Amino acid sequence: MSIRPNDRKPPPPPPRRPGKPAVNLPPAVGWLIGINVAVYLVTAVIPVDWTNALFFNLGFVPARWTVLDQPGWQGLISPFTHQFLHAGPVHLIVNMVMLAAFGAGVAKLLGGRRLVAIYLVSGLAGAGLHYAFYPATTIPVVGASGAISGLFGAVLRLMAKQAQVIGRRTRILPIALIWVGIAAITGFTGVPGASGGAQVAWAAHVGGFLAGLLTFDLFTIGLRPRRPPHLRDVDDDDVRG
Repeated sequence: MSIRPNDRKPPPPPPRRPGKPAVNLPPAVGWLIGINVAVYLVTAVIPVDWTNALFFNLGFVPARWTVLDQPGWQGLISPFTHQFLHAGPVHLIVNMVMLAAFGAGVAKLLGGRRLVAIYLVSGLAGAGLHYAFYPATTIPVVGASGAISGLFGAVLRLMAKQAQVIGRRTRILPIALIWVGIAAITGFTGVPGASGGAQVAWAAHVGGFLAGLLTFDLFTIGLRPRRPPHLRDVDDDDVRG
């Protein structure tokens, strides 16, 4: 039996791989950004008096622990909740861009849970150092800057460890000193886009940065090395040949 050339069907086209998204952020980073943006949108649409009350109750106010009789529930949760409040759109955008830049690398190498842990612990450390310098102030501290500074500290440690693997040395102390110096200088300037002439909580930046830099090894305990992305979909038998 013969088959005419016109009767032959062309082979089906190979399956198309899904295209990569324009912004490929790890899920944990996306969730943190989403929560920060959602909280800001709430504060932007509610009445100003409500926003001020929200900042005073959920922002970190050192005087709750020194001047006031009792810290109350606000004092217990504000070291964490202040990390998700922002004083203006530019304040939010700058922090979220930095969160995406620093957080993506940390999440890809350490995982989402460790990323969130570094974020929260660094923000807590930032609040602690701010309290050490300004124990009697009633001005609320808001923003994710301390937490993000901790992620930057973790990024520096990651860079140093990766350099050691290939037999190279990376000096992170000069970068750390520059970061601390910039944070201290910006303490005398206002937050871009913030209303009411809000000032930069420089001690929170420094505290968060030092936490991410100095406690990084604690977050790598029990960490299993991750396979490169281009090998995750390859079967082990195929690799062995």
